[in-house]
Amino acid sequence: MTDPYARYTRLRFDRPHPKVLRITMDNGRMNAADDAMHAELAEIWRDVDRDGSVNAAIITGAGNVFSAGGDFKMIQSNIDDFHARTRQWREARDIVYNIINCSKPVVSAMRGVAVGAGLVCGMLADVSIATKDCRIIDGHTRLGVAAGDHAAIIWPLLCGMAKAKYYLLLCEQLLGEEAERIGLVSLAVEDADLDPKAVEVATKLAEGAQGAIRFTKYALNNWLRQAGPIFDTSLGLEFLGFSGPEVKEGLASHLEKRKPSFPPGV
Repeated sequence: MTDPYARYTRLRFDRPHPKVLRITMDNGRMNAADDAMHAELAEIWRDVDRDGSVNAAIITGAGNVFSAGGDFKMIQSNIDDFHARTRQWREARDIVYNIINCSKPVVSAMRGVAVGAGLVCGMLADVSIATKDCRIIDGHTRLGVAAGDHAAIIWPLLCGMAKAKYYLLLCEQLLGEEAERIGLVSLAVEDADLDPKAVEVATKLAEGAQGAIRFTKYALNNWLRQAGPIFDTSLGLEFLGFSGPEVKEGLASHLEKRKPSFPPGV
């Protein structure tokens, strides 16, 4: 029988439990999302949904980092190339909707830093677990584009509008312990406890009443489906921003390790 996961190059897989698939983002560059990983994060949730041998999934990052955000080459291609930009827009949309629509429960295990496309999966997981010192950052406005990847669909629901606006507009760093306190993540644990806790939670989900769990996830995620137009707007405005001047300065400032000097606003 063909292995549905054999084609993946930026994600690796293991089974901490016969019915639990652990997905590890692993590309050797702080697990930043390059073109290949971005595409794979859009596809993996369809494969998990179809795989009858999987009852629950874990998403985590290799080494000491969950994911360091978008690869700078990918960002540059979004600036330079309309066709790359539209492809990335479709994939970004699919990452969000495919994890929402995946019938199997997903557990995230985040440590180090959690940014960008990886953070999308971390925040949209049904149970999100972070180390207490995990640095959660939605870096969009610092880059010069709207916070479109996932934040508008889920952050206000999790932590309230006031906190969501504070962290998303200012790109302030949020540690896992504080994220748990404000309700942005399900649990915050010590680093040594992260992987065992993720496996424990995923195992309970995998051994539970599958119909009841999946139907409950489906019903709860109707809150997110109702917010689909909000997400679609934020994502469209993010990718509109890739054609403007602010992102060019934002990317240059990252590459040159300096404070950005953005042009006058729209």
